[in-house]
Amino acid sequence: MKNRVEWSLLIGRIILGIIMVAHGMQKIMGMEKTIGMFNQIGLPPIMAYTTAIIEAVAGLTLIIGFYVIPSAIALAITMFGAIILVKFKMGLIGGYEFPLALLGLSVMLSIAGSNKWSLMNVINKKRGKEASENSFL
Repeated sequence: MKNRVEWSLLIGRIILGIIMVAHGMQKIMGMEKTIGMFNQIGLPPIMAYTTAIIEAVAGLTLIIGFYVIPSAIALAITMFGAIILVKFKMGLIGGYEFPLALLGLSVMLSIAGSNKWSLMNVINKKRGKEASENSFL
């Protein structure tokens, strides 16, 4: 059962990462348009930059499995903000349904993490190996 859960978390982590990198890069590549959109809802340009960077960087860190829990928390906060500030007034269907699904996946990864095929797992194993090797000295 544990193996199936790890595979599920890996799949969710990579899918969420790909989606968020794509959204973040879209915002970064069209930053003037992104700033305009943020201005329309009363948010300053710094929030456009912050959101774009969080989406792109946290998405990438999810894909490679580096600091999965903090990355997922940052994305959960971003998705919560998108729902409350932009999508909620549009209703569920065609409004906040997609960000809600991304929020749910982000919260799941925030709680459970994901170690399978992750860079952090490799780093932690190396640290553990070094610690055990040093304990014999």
